[in-house]
Amino acid sequence: MFKDKTILITGGTGSLGQALTKRLLEMDAHAIRIFSRNESKQIEMENNIKDDRIRFFLGDIRDLQRLTRATEDVDLVFHAAALKHVPKIEYNPFEAIKTNVVGSQNVIDACLTNDVEKVVCVGTDKAVSPLNTYGATKLLMEKLFVAAKNYLNPEKHRTVFLAVRYGNVLGSSGSVIPKFIEQIKTNKPVTITDPKMTRFSITMDEALDFIFNATKIGKGSEVFVPKLRAYNIVDVKNALTELLSDTGEKIIGIRTGEKLHETLINEDEIRYSWEFKNMYMIANPLYSLFTDKNIKESYQGIKKIEDIQKYSSNVVEKIPVKNLKTIIKNAGLLN
Repeated sequence: MFKDKTILITGGTGSLGQALTKRLLEMDAHAIRIFSRNESKQIEMENNIKDDRIRFFLGDIRDLQRLTRATEDVDLVFHAAALKHVPKIEYNPFEAIKTNVVGSQNVIDACLTNDVEKVVCVGTDKAVSPLNTYGATKLLMEKLFVAAKNYLNPEKHRTVFLAVRYGNVLGSSGSVIPKFIEQIKTNKPVTITDPKMTRFSITMDEALDFIFNATKIGKGSEVFVPKLRAYNIVDVKNALTELLSDTGEKIIGIRTGEKLHETLINEDEIRYSWEFKNMYMIANPLYSLFTDKNIKESYQGIKKIEDIQKYSSNVVEKIPVKNLKTIIKNAGLLN
């Protein structure tokens, strides 16, 4: 569904945006528009990915007029722009609201104006039972996308809105593995927040495969979640110690707004969640078409979730140290 399409990526200069761009170019997209507010990152990306099909739009998702212009004649939108740094957002909460909530509504409005075919917002585990402002704003973003169908006049608009939700990509900026590697290479003790802490594991390639699969099967108002294994934070430290060297560890305690375990579907959402072979689907109970009968008829290979109470990193299969070492090496995180 991506061949010969014109695609816009908000926040397109970030790690996910650049990975999406590379994969979409391989899929023979007609054109890719990168929408972001950081001109230096645009220049850097332009130098790193040289392809005439890429166009760079300077702009902020807070600016509806600019977004509306950028989405003209666009077929697909991946909405990845957001303010994400938890401590900064806690100090500047309304700035996060203006970007992550109002900006997301602007994306919806611009896509409706230009009758974009499909729009996918990229969510986070932090939106599940949020403990911090970042998670709360991303939850509201999801709610806006799930409810966006309410604005549609089927006779005028074809636009499909859906959300994808997953945790930190393994090795992404600000995640634990690059931090541990830097500490070991500078001969500092590895800082462990809590030895019992667990996190879901997803590589960038796995994230892209999941996003594209969800985009293909999404019919509107769903939240899709990948089926993942998890790791214990101490096992990551042990894997890196075996790959690099042992510089010791230091327990620093859980930070404000941080959870001991990640949750991707909570106890309440699980009641109206469904599963495919490789992912779950949260069906908005307020959307009248999401009856059991309609879901079974509309989605191939789907069944109701019956065997789990909630989908959290402490209850799924854990990746052993041996396999973590292989994943880290194959992802090129030691380079």
